[in-house]
Amino acid sequence: MSSTLIVLLVCALIFDFLNGFHDSSNIVATPIASRAMSPRRVLWMAAAAEFLGPFLFGVAVAETIGKDLTDPVYVTMPVVIAAMLSAVMWNLITWRLGIPSSSSHALVGGIVGSVAVSQGFDAIQTSGLIKITTALFVSPILGMIVGYLLMNVTLFLARGATPRINRFFKKAQILTSVGLALSHGANDAQKTMGIITLGLLVNGNIDEFAVPVWVIAASASMIALGTALGGWRLIKTLGSRIYKIRPVHGFVSQIAGASIILGAAVFGGPVSTTQVMSSSIMGAGMAERLTKVRWKVGYDMLVAWVLTIPISAALAAGSYFVMVRILGMK
Repeated sequence: MSSTLIVLLVCALIFDFLNGFHDSSNIVATPIASRAMSPRRVLWMAAAAEFLGPFLFGVAVAETIGKDLTDPVYVTMPVVIAAMLSAVMWNLITWRLGIPSSSSHALVGGIVGSVAVSQGFDAIQTSGLIKITTALFVSPILGMIVGYLLMNVTLFLARGATPRINRFFKKAQILTSVGLALSHGANDAQKTMGIITLGLLVNGNIDEFAVPVWVIAASASMIALGTALGGWRLIKTLGSRIYKIRPVHGFVSQIAGASIILGAAVFGGPVSTTQVMSSSIMGAGMAERLTKVRWKVGYDMLVAWVLTIPISAALAAGSYFVMVRILGMK
């Protein structure tokens, strides 16, 4: 195992840990805010489901990230490492600021930036880029629509119910939280798998793009560990700043988010869990009244999401330049 491959593995697993740490807010914010479960209990339950997700739902997303965005023939180890470094740096910056940004956007931007600066934009496969960007940008719109519609249906079915129905919505969030964590592990952990497998292929450790079992296990473990430790700054943002979440909002938004994220994972579409869950929460709030949602918070999130790809691409290009031109990596 070469030293550059070891560096890649360390960077990729740090990114995977930060992904779980960063995105734990998406899974646990609503049950915590609605007092359905204690924070520690829901975090550990989510971590266990995150670990199982990649084993249950295949590696279609890993293949999309690892071989559809760019042809491996154009990729070198510094290219892959630069992409990972940029995604890690952006995750740390947004976590410190308490902004729920997209790890998926950061990774895609990192890959595009490092490949473009090393080989030119012709090395980016247009069909793969369209597939990925379509999944990233359409999924939050679907999250808002599904959250809005499902909330309307739920309110209609629960009309005339007594406040005791909140007990049902609280208990039901045990199942919806598990389903959401499974979907997140199935989608997000695969992004790290795709990068590690691409690195193994470029380094000559494997002859074709096929995700080894140990890569699945390592990626699943790190995202689960990150989830268990939890990003409390972001949990506060999603759990209270958008609007005051009640049990019914948690129940509805988690069903909406899990269905979209899991569907995307099965079909190989990498999506942003942060985007989907934020928009699902907003959709559920909109169903009651538009003024319920604090749109300024949503605007701040949107700005962060729009900036993520170009900034992470620039960070990756700078990292590649430093590694190749200054440190002499090959």
